[in-house]
Amino acid sequence: MFTGIIEGLGTIAAIQATGKGRRLTVTADFDLAHSRVGDSIAVNGACLTAVEIGSRRFVADVSPETLDRTTFGKSKIGERVNLERALRLSDRLDGHLVSGHVDGLGIIDRKKTAGNAVIVVIKVPESLLRYMIQKGSVAVDGVSLTINQCSAENFEVSIIPHTAGLTTIGLKAAGAMVNIETDMIGKYVERFLLPHHQPRVHEAATGLDMQFLAKSGFL
Repeated sequence: MFTGIIEGLGTIAAIQATGKGRRLTVTADFDLAHSRVGDSIAVNGACLTAVEIGSRRFVADVSPETLDRTTFGKSKIGERVNLERALRLSDRLDGHLVSGHVDGLGIIDRKKTAGNAVIVVIKVPESLLRYMIQKGSVAVDGVSLTINQCSAENFEVSIIPHTAGLTTIGLKAAGAMVNIETDMIGKYVERFLLPHHQPRVHEAATGLDMQFLAKSGFL
């Protein structure tokens, strides 16, 4: 579990093909002290497991599923990435609950300056927008952000100078792809409510319901 508060940046130092997956070597800009093999590290918002780790470098395997759902499928050596190590129970939750399980991809549509902030508009499919609300939370490349507003095809966030300087959001231009993780609470709520909006299997298959029984004289 993560918070979406980026610890610092890293650089993809090596990419090795492993069947249909890949193995990434990432060099961190900060000390990875107290991190161990098996620890979770979010790289651009995707939760990866460190299989090798040093003072400022770690290696992680990326599965075919992750390659399909994230920007890792097009990653290149030298690419800068956002890094966050897993949340500890004693930490402050300064962002929002982020699982590191990327839901899909977005494309930066445009950027504009508004005072001391940069407004970033990101296009995403409807399947992701359904979990977004104005003033709700979203993770973009692992960065916890507040949604200013959302439409039928995109959403808008404000990037303050601190966030722009500490993360890759400030480096990416229009047309760049980003990893998107929507707020997990919305997905759970939908899951809980879904059975109440669908006909029960028996009713859907046979047309047998309380109204039919009453009309047929059984009630």
